[in-house]
Amino acid sequence: MNPLLAKFNTPFETAPFDKIKNEHFLPAIKSAIAEVNEEIKQIKTATTPDFENTIVALENSGEKLSSAASIFFNINAAETNEEIQQLAREISPLLSAHSNDILLDEALFNRVKAVYDQKDQLTLNFEQRTLLDKSYKSFIRNGALLQGAAKERLRAIDQELSKLGLHFGENVLKETNKYELVISDEKDLEGLPDGLIEAAAQTAQEKGKEGKWVFTLAFPSYVPFMTYAKNRELRKEIFIAYNTKSAKGDELDNREIIKDILKLKDERAKLLGYANYAAFVLEERMAASGEQVLTFLDELLEKAKPKAQAELEELETFASKIDNIEKLCKWDVSYYAEKLKMEKYAVDDELLKPYFELNRTIDGVFTTAEKLYGVTFKENKDIPVYHADVKAYEVNDENGNHLAVFYADFFPRAGKRNGAWMTVYRGQRIENNKEYRPHVSIVCNFTKPTKTKPSLLTFNEVTTLFHEFGHALHGMLAQGTYGSLSGTNVYWDFVELPSQIFENWCYEAECLDLFAKHYETGEPIPPSYIENIKKAANFHQGFQTARQISLGQLDMAYHTTDPKAIADIFEFENEVMKPTALLEPVENTMMSSSFSHIFQGGYAAGYYSYKWAEVLDADAFELFQEKGVFNKETARSFRDNILAMGGKEHPSILFKRFRGREPKPDALIKRAGLEV
Repeated sequence: MNPLLAKFNTPFETAPFDKIKNEHFLPAIKSAIAEVNEEIKQIKTATTPDFENTIVALENSGEKLSSAASIFFNINAAETNEEIQQLAREISPLLSAHSNDILLDEALFNRVKAVYDQKDQLTLNFEQRTLLDKSYKSFIRNGALLQGAAKERLRAIDQELSKLGLHFGENVLKETNKYELVISDEKDLEGLPDGLIEAAAQTAQEKGKEGKWVFTLAFPSYVPFMTYAKNRELRKEIFIAYNTKSAKGDELDNREIIKDILKLKDERAKLLGYANYAAFVLEERMAASGEQVLTFLDELLEKAKPKAQAELEELETFASKIDNIEKLCKWDVSYYAEKLKMEKYAVDDELLKPYFELNRTIDGVFTTAEKLYGVTFKENKDIPVYHADVKAYEVNDENGNHLAVFYADFFPRAGKRNGAWMTVYRGQRIENNKEYRPHVSIVCNFTKPTKTKPSLLTFNEVTTLFHEFGHALHGMLAQGTYGSLSGTNVYWDFVELPSQIFENWCYEAECLDLFAKHYETGEPIPPSYIENIKKAANFHQGFQTARQISLGQLDMAYHTTDPKAIADIFEFENEVMKPTALLEPVENTMMSSSFSHIFQGGYAAGYYSYKWAEVLDADAFELFQEKGVFNKETARSFRDNILAMGGKEHPSILFKRFRGREPKPDALIKRAGLEV
């Protein structure tokens, strides 16, 4: 029996990773598609359409397919190989075609429309009304009103887009994996921390380069190299390698793929009656239009750019003073910024890392969640995992009731894409009076342990861990009836609120005192370090804010511009980013060719949401600061009104219910030090 199709006889019905083989995926997905088709046939032949036999039945269909697909695509992101990638090229178009079969089914749509048309006569609660609206809109937004050739064209577009997104991601991963900066002369290691040097020697050994040091484009190698390597030419070399990923004119070049993606998305939007792809996306966002997004970004840039320019001038003066640097280049910024931060605040990553041993920091995250929301975590080694690095935990509430399963996967490897993300293997829902609790995972790329040191996190990695765990809490604390409205199934510019607000605790002594202890001596982090962490929180915030705004503007430009007008990706990117550019562009380097968030992930016409959600998170956390960062009443309100609610109501209503008013940008401007 295919383990993906059988009942999961595992703790909490978790995915049986120990039994799943690559050859199981395609047959399981084909079989599950056939099963869904039967379910759809039964819905279409049921009696007079009503909310239960049409909307709820449709919502509850496809459970096996959803399970098999989520397992497959999560593996493709975190533990892929050539065979998995080839399967993805077969499976992705299959799923796209299947989705079109449902959403373009005229008879099925007529049933949904019949229920929708009588919604004012139905006795529905707010969650049911949201589900009905979402179900109807999903058909409309996916071509249900199209006719004949237009429907077939939409099918073809979706098939091609599913392939192009995969191809884009595969190219970026291959580029990341193939680059090696091999150092054989010890003097070229000057400035690098001992832990990084040891890790590079370990990487060299693994790659058969004994007696040398190998640095890669994986974050735990690339970022500290750019931050500490004294050798400017080597910083330049690895910077250019990182920023020319999939832009070298070879078989891994993504520029033509980007053009194809943009053309197809634009055509799809226009088929459905929208002016452009951004207009299509933003119809279902808190920011309802491209104009609103651009106004938001422009207003923020007006405050951030003067501060960013002042920060850069200060950095240039500093670099000139200590190293006679006449002109600051992009590969210099991290290096001199870290030195300047140390001079100004007596704090840097190397000073802090000994206090952030990974396992103790994880315990700190768990304790923070327990103090806020009463949840507890216990490792369960009987839960199967897909790689030896992965740990699985059972999660209980304050009364000992099972809440969720939580997976944690922290270290880089060849089969894992860069970055950090939260994902779901099974969402929370209630079906036939049975509640299915969620199985969620966070995947990161942190510094691996070496022979002499455990995994020690930079402070940025600590905030990344808290960020992704905030997403996980959104999934784990979900309390809804319908899976499509539960957990992180919310508006895309609201989904970052739970993650970004959780980062705030990293700066609070009450939180850091729970876990920040020296890995060798057990000594707690000194209060002076915590004070300096808080003081340094605004360091280069203008620069960072301008950078995020530039990426949001680039994303919006790609999805509002006629793709036929984009002849050269490099030139287009440069032109769009001119208003936010603080340093001269480096020839042939670009962000776009590896901008996976918008060309592979779900952030197309949505990258602005990081800054949008910062307004929400700063405003929301201000209430915690007023009441106490571990105030139970405030935490209960945030849990009940935000985390548990998922997408059952409009996010503006949920935020107002928690905060007592509409969000204001004042707290963000103050926190980022952007006051005029």
